Amino acid sequence: MIALFAVDDQHHRRFDLLVKEHACSGLRLLTTWPCVAEACHILSTPQRLELLHWLELGGAIVYSLEPFQLGDLIHWMRKYSETGKRAMDFADATLIWLAEEAGVTEIMTVDVADFSRYRLPDGRAFKLL
Repeated sequence: MIALFAVDDQHHRRFDLLVKEHACSGLRLLTTWPCVAEACHILSTPQRLELLHWLELGGAIVYSLEPFQLGDLIHWMRKYSETGKRAMDFADATLIWLAEEAGVTEIMTVDVADFSRYRLPDGRAFKLL
């Protein structure tokens, strides 16, 4: 989301084109509220407001978690914190949950290092776009 709305981001053009190219083929963008909050924290005020308006208009489906679902996230955050590499943050854990919940494995991210090592509960890797 940051690359889509921060026009000065080095990845903006690539993700903007990717979304436009796939829009006609029924692209369905999914995210979680923690990812929205993280993007809003990083984006400038005008970019943040543009992102929120885009979500209001249906630019992406935003999934919510319930407290009983946090156990899986805690498990993944512990697992990836013990590997000696950078710890998994909460927003990343919600995307693993979302992938399992929605049955998707494709992810638009610039966080190649982390999402290359994360695995879905069934062991599959993400397809990075």
